[in-house]
Amino acid sequence: MDTSQTRQLFEENFSVTPAHFAFAPGRIEFIGNHTDYNGGLVMGAAVTEGVTVAISLRADAFIHLVSEIGDSVQIPLGNYTPLSGAASWTNYPIGVTKVMSELGMAMSTGYNLAVTSTLPVGAGMSSSAAFELATAKALAALYGFETDTAGFARIGRKAENEFVGMPCGILDQGVSAFGRADHLVKIDCATEHFATEPMPGGAHFWIFNSNKKHALVDSAYADRHRECHEALAGLQADYPDATTLSQISQSQLEASTSKLDDRLYRRAAHIIGENDRVRAVQAALLNGDLAAVGAALSASHESSRYNFENSIPELDTLVDLLKLQPRVYGARLTGGGFGGAVMALTAPEFGQAQANIIAAAFEAQHGLEPSIFHTRAGDGARLL
Repeated sequence: MDTSQTRQLFEENFSVTPAHFAFAPGRIEFIGNHTDYNGGLVMGAAVTEGVTVAISLRADAFIHLVSEIGDSVQIPLGNYTPLSGAASWTNYPIGVTKVMSELGMAMSTGYNLAVTSTLPVGAGMSSSAAFELATAKALAALYGFETDTAGFARIGRKAENEFVGMPCGILDQGVSAFGRADHLVKIDCATEHFATEPMPGGAHFWIFNSNKKHALVDSAYADRHRECHEALAGLQADYPDATTLSQISQSQLEASTSKLDDRLYRRAAHIIGENDRVRAVQAALLNGDLAAVGAALSASHESSRYNFENSIPELDTLVDLLKLQPRVYGARLTGGGFGGAVMALTAPEFGQAQANIIAAAFEAQHGLEPSIFHTRAGDGARLL
């Protein structure tokens, strides 16, 4: 892992040598869209791109943060209040610092931190979780804090939920923490059980960033979170023992349609269907059936389009164009939706020439030039 860019940014700003470097990857949400905060099943892949931080102790009681895209920000140690505007990027490392302090991490002095990223902004690959995990790894090394891999994932999620204000589940941080090269990460979000399984040979990831920007904190993400809980509340009239939508079966949902209006029914149908599709993908992977995997991915996007309404026309166009290519097994939006990127699972024969055809057709229709990159499953958060 090349740390030269991060080192340069750090030394230019702080005139000292970093004590530690840490890296955490972005992630592809492979299958299981919005199931994480509904106690469901999800599969993701850490990618080789991600966030790198450099860190060192200070002699005073300040935290000094710099990034390649944001202003330099200084914060008094212990004065942890979310910031807005141009300084809002600091909420991720400060939120992690606050959570770790509450867990007993002793900080007699502050720290310097510089951050760089190789992840595309707004592409739905969870740069925020990568930033949180890289920060947590660096702080643990700097201040002698110990926890396990799941502990780091939970620190990142708690920071995002309670400090940043995003009601996400454990998917993003869990995949970034548990990633393994050439493997998928499987998460049962009800039990927070994490496992990895090999990706079949001949499977490639292509990411098509629509460059239609989204901002999840300010978007309908929180609305979908609320709607899922409203749907559950309606269904609990018939199924009082259910504590999450993921404990409701498709047949139970169909038997209780009178308890929900059309909007809440479709939200519930998406979550319940996604859990079924995760199970179908798990079975297909065991059999090496990439065509069946691709069919589930495409079905997932259709449910996002019609049931969950977290897709947008630009993402639908990319999926439709990809499905016309014979070397594409399946495609779907990846991440929270409402903008961002589409993931395609392809055969090895799908290459840049095919990607360029899709990009040209997309630009002709929407006037946006999509960003494209070919990636693979990589390792999780770690010290460098």
